[in-house]
Amino acid sequence: MATHGFFGGNFGKPVDFSVGMLGNPWIFGGNFGKPVDFRWECWEFRGSLPFFPPAASLSGDTGVIHVVEQEQDLQWALAEGPHPPYMVLLDGSLFSREVLMQLKGSSRISGLAVAAASPAPSQGFSPGLKCPNDGFGVYSDTYGPQFAHCNGSQWNPSGSGLSYEDFPFPIFLLQDANETELIKDCYRAHNVPGPGAAAPPFPLCALQLQSHMHAAASTVTCMRRSSLQSAFSINPEIVCDPLLDFNVWSSLQPINASGRLQPEQRVVLAATRVDSHSFPFPVSHSQFPTPTPVIPFPSQETFDYIGSSRLVFDMEQEKFPLRLENVGAFLELGQVSLMNNSVLWMHTDPVSRRNQSVDAQVKQLLSALRNSGSSSGVSLQEPDVSQPLPPSSFQRFLRARSIPGAVLSDHRAEFRNRYFQSIYDTAESIGLRYPEGMSPEEQLEHVTDTAQALARVATLVARALFLLAGGQNGTESIRANEKTVARLLFGFLLNSNNSWFQSLIKPDQKGILGPFPQHYVAVSSPTNTTQLLQAVLGNLTGISANLSREQCQNPGKTPGTMPELYEYWWVQGPLDGNSSSRIPGCVRSGVRLSPALSPAFELRRWDSREFSTWTESRWKDIRARIFLVASRELELLTLALGVLVLLLSLLGTFVINSKASLLFGIPAPPGSSGY
Repeated sequence: MATHGFFGGNFGKPVDFSVGMLGNPWIFGGNFGKPVDFRWECWEFRGSLPFFPPAASLSGDTGVIHVVEQEQDLQWALAEGPHPPYMVLLDGSLFSREVLMQLKGSSRISGLAVAAASPAPSQGFSPGLKCPNDGFGVYSDTYGPQFAHCNGSQWNPSGSGLSYEDFPFPIFLLQDANETELIKDCYRAHNVPGPGAAAPPFPLCALQLQSHMHAAASTVTCMRRSSLQSAFSINPEIVCDPLLDFNVWSSLQPINASGRLQPEQRVVLAATRVDSHSFPFPVSHSQFPTPTPVIPFPSQETFDYIGSSRLVFDMEQEKFPLRLENVGAFLELGQVSLMNNSVLWMHTDPVSRRNQSVDAQVKQLLSALRNSGSSSGVSLQEPDVSQPLPPSSFQRFLRARSIPGAVLSDHRAEFRNRYFQSIYDTAESIGLRYPEGMSPEEQLEHVTDTAQALARVATLVARALFLLAGGQNGTESIRANEKTVARLLFGFLLNSNNSWFQSLIKPDQKGILGPFPQHYVAVSSPTNTTQLLQAVLGNLTGISANLSREQCQNPGKTPGTMPELYEYWWVQGPLDGNSSSRIPGCVRSGVRLSPALSPAFELRRWDSREFSTWTESRWKDIRARIFLVASRELELLTLALGVLVLLLSLLGTFVINSKASLLFGIPAPPGSSGY
């Protein structure tokens, strides 16, 4: 166990800290994920994660703490303070590109701890780009060049691009106000400048952030190093890993996962990205006539469309049951949680619509949406025909083939979400609020205004899919269950460890549930969100199968189960009355997973401009500690005294050894031994 630092003495009981991260720290090139909580022991940060890819030293970065609550406080750390380097504790309201660039440009800063703002900054905060996923969508110099690089359509105007900056020091996020106050107490006790900005006396309160990452430079460099190690070493030292998760997909009519649809068969893709506030929607369990609705949930779309680009790649390489020519229409649900007066915008691609055949099919799709919206309580509008598509998975499909499609969103042009891709992009920011005094289980069942609004959107989409799949009458009977939507919101945004999710998972999946949802991107296995989404979608679209546990877990050995068409899960089931035991059962569903690994790594094209090349660095211990430091003079004096003591010890040992015979006498020779 590492040495703990204390504020001038032993305070007894360990103090627990919850530390979050503003994003995935080890990822080369850009954007980051959801908050993650960690623990500190005593005054040491153990297992905490940094915000940006840090250029941290192997032994950690250390500096004297300076609290910045107003912008003028920066000058002490940047210019006036006599004891650099400084570890800045920055108030979250000041966390902006302007301030960060000042800190980045100074050699006097060794690290940054950010106290999360509460409430969220009213002016908004987005560390992403003003043009998300720029260069990896459909618009380029050869396809709609007038729309390339968000020309004329700045989707995320509040984007600061901080997630894509390279900082020479680690940046940590502190999420609990009480814990931040403890650090400030140490600062006030030891580090506050005296009258007239006089230097505070020693000892000073210091902070060490240790977050060394093995990878360096870029994806190309770290993957080449890892590849060489794997090829020539028995115990390779891998320095980074490609980002890897899984797409979740399902069809309302069974599709042979190992087979292929015939070219004349058509499907309607109804997609929504997993890593955003576009929520999975409940659909009717009725069998629709062909074309069959297929619902994919692309993963890691934030990272330059990893999930959708892999889906398209697998379709082209015939590694997926569908081919691109099977896709008759594409309907994507984008950001829909911040509707204004229940208005949704139907975005289409103006370039592909220049083709009369595609335009006719797009108009048919928009007509189905309008017909469905009129009775579902959602007003649908279409932007100017010359406006391009917003950032969406649909762009990756268009990049490969002209497919009629539309993207539904709550914004006509720029995002209504002011906290896009930030830690403040939470349930609270979309208005998800509950009456005071409710228990978690009561909140799970409570239908909020947000749930009602999203249920209307789900009703619209389900009815539109019915019409697109060939249905004629009876759309009025298709209505999303508001309570189901409320449960989805609570489970995915507030507390995944609830009674409903507990009943849907396998017995060996208990570890994916927690007091808060885990949305952290993975490198080797499905994330918690992916596994939960698969379980939820399986419950909503599947049926109960009358099989034993052994038969459910090995369906291939049971006649009539058709494992090539269905997936089977043995789930925990609901509680048995008021007891703690559960009623387990078998669920049969068409929900499946497909890998969301960028094709660049399959092709070993680590410098690809066609596909995403995000990697995550490997690391060892990530921790921090706070302690008191003495003056440089005292440190030098201590060092000098230590060296002096060492020299005197060596001299004393030499003298004693050389005079041993005089000091201790010559031992008598041993006599003869008798037996």
